[in-house]
Amino acid sequence: MVPPDVMAEPTGGSAVEAVDCEALHFAAAETEQAEGAAARLRHRFGDVGPEAARVIIALGGDGQMLETLHRYIDRKVPIFGMNCGSVGFLMNEYREDDLPRRLGAAQRVTIHPLRMTAVTAGGSEQARAINEVSLLRETRQAAKLRITIDRIERLPELICDGAMVATAAGSTAYNLSAHGPIIPVGADILALTPISAFRPRRWRGALLPSTATIRFDVLEAGKRPVSAVADYTEVRDVQSVTVREDRSVEMTLLFDPEHNLEERILKEQFEI
Repeated sequence: MVPPDVMAEPTGGSAVEAVDCEALHFAAAETEQAEGAAARLRHRFGDVGPEAARVIIALGGDGQMLETLHRYIDRKVPIFGMNCGSVGFLMNEYREDDLPRRLGAAQRVTIHPLRMTAVTAGGSEQARAINEVSLLRETRQAAKLRITIDRIERLPELICDGAMVATAAGSTAYNLSAHGPIIPVGADILALTPISAFRPRRWRGALLPSTATIRFDVLEAGKRPVSAVADYTEVRDVQSVTVREDRSVEMTLLFDPEHNLEERILKEQFEI
């Protein structure tokens, strides 16, 4: 997944001009493999904690990377992931011996999350998403959604299981499973993807500029309740949901030059 929400911009250059491996924090998933790796790395390099760290090392799979990005979203510290899980699209290969060299040579990717504003009968709630914002039916009844882009109604009624807005980093996660497009890094595009569309049956979604504001209005909300999910923040029984990219928030991912995010997204499009 993702990998994190989000458009991404490769900025080039090394991650940190002078890598201080005594200024690292290791954030491990709650698995035996990841926690064992964290213990070895802390013994070797120390761990100054997240507040003092200059680089955070996420250990696990893409779920751990997503959780680490959310947890330290306001720290503005580069995050370098190493795969100790089953899915590692956003993670680098796990190796211990050459960690200082890899951090010094790593390439930066700056990503921006989506901001979701969900309105219910009781008020409104905001949340950030690094992968996608999804609207999902809550019962056996299909959802009915009206879609407006930048205050222009584009689809008066979509009957479906749901719909989502995905970032470039998230385009290979749930979006891809719903047959949405893979978005190259730096394309400044968001994917609007239906989930099991019934009417209009042939509508496959849309590619939108990253500056777009997308609004979903839930039609017949009492009969056909819908929940909204920003990564793992869920708001139930929504009446409307607005999604836009939040350019005020920047997060930095670090990748080995030979295994960078842009190349992985490009390669994914040719997998059979």
